[in-house]
Order: sequence, then structure tokens, then C-alpha cells
Amino acid sequence: MIREEIRVRGTVQGVGFRPMVYRLAKVCGLKGDVCNDGDGVLIRVCGSEEKITEFVDRLYQECPPLAKINELIRSEYLGDFDFTDFVISHSVSNRIKTEIAADAATCSQCQREIFDPFSRYFRYPFTNCTHCGPRLTIIRAIPYDRNNTSMVKFPMCGNCEQEYQDVENRRFHAQPVACFKCGPSAWLERADGKPVIADMFSMLDDVDAVCTLLQKGEIVAIKGLGGFHLACDATQEMAVKKLRERKKRDHKPLALMARDINIISEYCYINDLEKTLLNSPAAPIILLNIKPEKQVAASIAPGQNTLGFMLPYTPLHHLILRRMNRPIVLTSGNISDEPQSIDNEDAKNKLSKIADYFLLHNRDIVNRVDDSIVRVIDNKIQTLRRARGYAPAPIILPSGFEKVPPILAMGSELKNTFCLLRAGEAILSQHLGDLETAAAFNAYQETLNLYLNLFQHQPEIIAIDKHPEYLSSKLGKELAETNNIKINEIQHHHAHIAACMAENQIPLNTKPVLGIAFDGLGYGEDGKFWGGEFLLADYCKFQRLATFKPVAMIGGKQAIYQPWRNTYSQLINAFAWEEIKEKYSDLEIIKFLEIKNPTLLNQIIKKGINSPLTSSVGRLFDAVAAAIGICPEKCSYEGQAAIEMEAIANINILNNDKETIDYPFKIEKADKIDYINSAPMWEGILKDLKQKILPSEIAAKFHISLAILITEIVKNLKQKYQFNQVVLTGGVFQNRILLEQTSKRLKNIGIKVITHSIVPANDGGLSLGQTVIAAAKYLNK
Repeated sequence: MIREEIRVRGTVQGVGFRPMVYRLAKVCGLKGDVCNDGDGVLIRVCGSEEKITEFVDRLYQECPPLAKINELIRSEYLGDFDFTDFVISHSVSNRIKTEIAADAATCSQCQREIFDPFSRYFRYPFTNCTHCGPRLTIIRAIPYDRNNTSMVKFPMCGNCEQEYQDVENRRFHAQPVACFKCGPSAWLERADGKPVIADMFSMLDDVDAVCTLLQKGEIVAIKGLGGFHLACDATQEMAVKKLRERKKRDHKPLALMARDINIISEYCYINDLEKTLLNSPAAPIILLNIKPEKQVAASIAPGQNTLGFMLPYTPLHHLILRRMNRPIVLTSGNISDEPQSIDNEDAKNKLSKIADYFLLHNRDIVNRVDDSIVRVIDNKIQTLRRARGYAPAPIILPSGFEKVPPILAMGSELKNTFCLLRAGEAILSQHLGDLETAAAFNAYQETLNLYLNLFQHQPEIIAIDKHPEYLSSKLGKELAETNNIKINEIQHHHAHIAACMAENQIPLNTKPVLGIAFDGLGYGEDGKFWGGEFLLADYCKFQRLATFKPVAMIGGKQAIYQPWRNTYSQLINAFAWEEIKEKYSDLEIIKFLEIKNPTLLNQIIKKGINSPLTSSVGRLFDAVAAAIGICPEKCSYEGQAAIEMEAIANINILNNDKETIDYPFKIEKADKIDYINSAPMWEGILKDLKQKILPSEIAAKFHISLAILITEIVKNLKQKYQFNQVVLTGGVFQNRILLEQTSKRLKNIGIKVITHSIVPANDGGLSLGQTVIAAAKYLNK
């Protein structure tokens, strides 16, 4: 008989791991104990070497669905051992190295129970077990025990206590376990403060009443898992328009929820991987291609060819949708640009002018977590927003990053996340949104403090973006100065490339890759705004090999929301305005621009009045979209024009492999860098517009032309720099057409293409890149 100590690290707390350990130890006839501590799970066993080995093998084989073993270390145990059986011991609080599981969608067993009249969980909206339910949203400290969560104020009744203590029950040590008798409760209120009269509805309870209200065209604010949502019937145009007007969200697509896959499939095409994702514990929003035969309200996703659908992921949602045979809108419960409400009183104050009713509950949301968004491209998952269901699961870093000090990366200004790096893994926060408002920035700081405390993270290095005006960068500098911590300023596009390298497990010592980073803009090494970059990069450094010829962003930030400014700037960079008027004065876009006072615009550009130069491909997309008549005057969200142009692109042209129909670009060689001149492309587009070529055809040709250009540049650069991998990153590569067209052409010439999957290509992945660059510089100093 031998004695061993087995250390297990990974996602092993609050996911049914200890009950599984207990069951297997009993089956294998072992004595000892298992407990949670700050380092994960600690197991002490006594038995034959053969039985202990069988036990360890089965730990891997029979790991619970939400658990993940990252590391298992066996060693001889030399301490006191007075166990006569195998037991589960109390948790130990010490320095935190373990992981926090992400919130998980309701499992099939709990779903059955809430609809079973003979179950004590029948219609209970907070039913959960070790395989599902809240985790990150309710936790205040580690270890993940009930007294460290917002469930502490709900003492378990006798029945729940019995299930909680029964190692054979799937609710054994499920920290949020509760029932009608002892747990949280939900209730309905009117936004105007008047009493809710039960006779008004055909209802079983307040939760069921929400379905009736939605069917009647009302807007209901629903307190969910990680925050409030605003809901209405997605097939009633009047209700959707009313929601948009009240929420002040003009055009941005609204997320949808449907009771089951069958309802979703009436409106969208769904492949097998998309079905798997919809039904997964993460239960994200999936962008799906729209079917033409059956439509939701026109205002759901104007100008789009996809809809964002998710399935119910809490018992509350399942119960609301039980009688709902059509989709509902389920969008973040906030006024545009503000963080999602999580507190009952705050929600009533902020949302009472949007919602007609509130469905509230009394389980506190500790950590605000929005819904994740993913899409499937070429049968590969592409994460657009990483939040509920995925965060804060750690990202295991490639080889070479094992021995680094604790690092904190502050992320960007838009689509912000922050990142904690420790012992070979990166903990990326959930999506925190844009930090442009005081409320959003305050929420960012609150979440950052929560993570630093949860993980007892004391950074020795802080990494920030080089942009001097980013609020996240300013906060990072402040933290560094206050705590005497070293600060690292990381170039924006280098961070994009490094994030993609890290998630694809490219080792620290790999030879440089060619990173192609296209986005809205990022602060460059030369003080200008970059956004169309070809960088030869490893984790430590980069060399700028090619870029788009910079043009002025007339009006600065205004150019993001008024695409015509980009069109004018691109055209005037390519031609004299008099020449344009002479040849193309009959075009709608030229007539439109003529009204905008070209003489004044030229003076603004010449004098550089709030018109910084940028190589941004994101702004180039906006310019082309406006030229063909998409949102020329105004966008209500960044990238709207480009997204709508992607949606109309002609499929037949995209599927045509002949490369005779493209708009040429000119590559101008310089001493150290190649500049891409878009003038010939603009000449081609203007000629097509004059010949009344359809916008859908021009859109398709532009996408193809850009992919051909990228391929030509890669071929030219490869001859000189001998790289063998190309990274495609930045928000522009969330464009499905560009990603597919570029990847296909690069693969055809033998290039290995690396793209994003588990972290967003947009600025939501930037903090991961910042951490690994800071770590690499530390290791190579």
C-alpha cells in the first residue's frame, strides 16, 4: 500500500469535480480525502499503486462536463494519514491559483425537472446543479463556496441540504442549489409603479405572465444571469420600433432568443456546428444566415443578411418561452453606450422609460456579464464577443511563457477587455464594452478590482496601449505610478498579431510571422493612426513592411460615424476635385459631396485641422460603402456601412474563381516600406458607377480586389523575408467575405494562414496580445 498526494489544477471547483473524485475513490477502494483550496483540488489517497493509477486514469476519462484538468501532479505523501475511508474535507483558503468556471446554460436534467409537475423544482426559475447554473456572475471570492457567493443570504432548507450533502446526488456541493422554499424568487412589477393584477393575464405565475405580455406587444425588462435584458416579440414591428426608439439604438442589430432549434430554423439556416454551439453550456449568440421565406420584424437587423440567435440558458428563460412559438428580442438592458444594469433599483431608475414591465429577482448579480457572440466560418468558430459562457476560463499560453511574473494588461478603449497573466496562462475578462462614458469606465474599474481580488493578482508589470488618450492606458499609468510597477507601452497592431499567435499556440521562440492587421485605427510608432498594416513580427518586436498610403480623417472621430468624409478624403487623395467633377459630376455620390463644400474641406485637410492621417482599412471600407450609396450621411455605430456592404455583396461574383474582374491597387516602393495607393481602385469604382453597375456587384469586386492585393503583397514580401506563416487579425477580418477570400488565396500559394477563434479579432482580444508581448520582453531582457 502506498500513499500519494495528487494536485489537480484547472477548472475543478464548482463543477462537480470533488463528487466525481469521491465516487471513483470509493469504486477503486482507496482511503483518504479531497478538498478545494486556492490552488485547485488536493487529493490524498492510500491504496495499491495499481488502484491509484486506475483512479487517476479515470479522473481524466470521467471528468464532469464543465470541468477541465490542466495539470495533475502525483507525489509521495509523507504527512500524517489517519483516514479509515474516503471523505470530502472542508475547503482551505490560501493563495489563489485556481480557476473560476464560466456560467453554464441549464443542463438537460434541470430542464426536465422544471417542466415536471412531480418534481420539487417544477417551474422554479433558479434550478441548477453542478453541471449548470451561475458561477462568475455570483462569486465574490475563492474558493467557490456558497458563503463566497451572493447565495449566502439564502440558507438551504432541509431538502436542499440533504441533496447538497448527498455525494450520489448531482447537486452534491452545487453552491447555488435552492428551491421555492429557501431560494431566490422572481416577481413582476409595472414600470409605472401601479400594481400588477393577476386577472389581466392567462398565467401560471409571474414568470409565465411575461410570455403573455410579450405576445401583447409589451416591452419587458428581465433580470437574467449576468444583467438585465430588454425583451419584446421579435415578429411585431411596432414593438421592435418602440424598443429601438426608447433605447436610442437606431440600427445596430438586436439579439434574439427562441425556445428551441426548430423555431430558429424557420428563420435561419443552421449547420451541425452551429447547432452544437447553440446547445453548448456556453450557449452564445450565433450569427446565422437568414432564410428568405420567413421574416422577423424588419427593424431587428436592418441592412444585414444574418440574425443573432441564442437559446434559453437559464430556467427563467425556459419558463418564459414555454408558450412562445416565435422569437423574442433579448437585448442588453441599458441605454445605448452605458453598461448593462445589474441592480434592481438601478434598473428601475434607468429602464423605466424603456420597459413597460420588470421581471425582477432577489439573487444579486456580483459580476456583470454580457452575452457572447460567435459565428462559424469555414467550419471554424470565430468569437466576436467573449463573455458569458467563456470568460473567465483561462487561455493556456504557448511553450516558453511558463516562467513569467504576474502581468496586468489594460486593453483598449473600444470593446475593452483586460487580461491577467500568471504561470503560463492568461485570464481574459469578459467583454466590457466601450469606455467612452463615465458609467462604462466606472464599471471597467469595478470589474478590474473584482478580478484582482478574486485571483489575488499583484502585477509586477502593467501593459497598456500606446495611445496617450485611452482611458485604460491612463488608468494603467496611474496604477503603475501609485504602486511602483513597471509599465510597458504596446503598439496596437503588434498586440493584435501577438494575441492571434498566442491563442494558436505559436511558441515564444518561433521565427517572425507576417502579421496583417486591418482595423479602424490604432496609435502608430510614428504618432500617426495606423490601420492597414503588414508587420513582420514575433512576440518581442516588429518591422513595418507595408501599409496603405495614409489619408486624412476629416473631422477626426466624426469620420467614423459620417462615412462620406472618408469617401471625400480618399477621392481627393487620388484625384483633383475638378477632374472628378469633370468626369463624374452625374454620379449621386459626387453630387452629394459637392454639397459638403469641397473648398472648405480641402482647406481643412491642407491645414490639418482635426484631420489626422490614417492608413485605416476600416475607414477605406466606409469610404467605398458610402460611394455606392450605403449610409453616406450617417452611421449609428462604428462599421455599420462596411457591415451593410458585406451583406449586399453579390454571391455569384464571390463564387467566380476567374480573377479578371478586380479593381487594381498600386504598390509604391520606398526605402523601408511599401505604400499601397488606392487611386487606381477608385478609378475603377467610379467608372463602374458611371456605367450603372449594381452596388452589390461593386461590393463583391471590392472584397475580391482587396484579397487579391493582400495575396500579391504576401508573395512579394515572402521572397525577401522568408516567413512561412501569415496572421490575419484586426476588426476588419471579422468580415466573413474578406477572411474567406484572403485565406483561400493565401492557402492556394502554399501559405499557412493563422486566424482567430477563441478570442476576438477586434479590440476584445487586444489585452491578450499586450500581456504576451510584455511577458516576451521580460523573458528576453
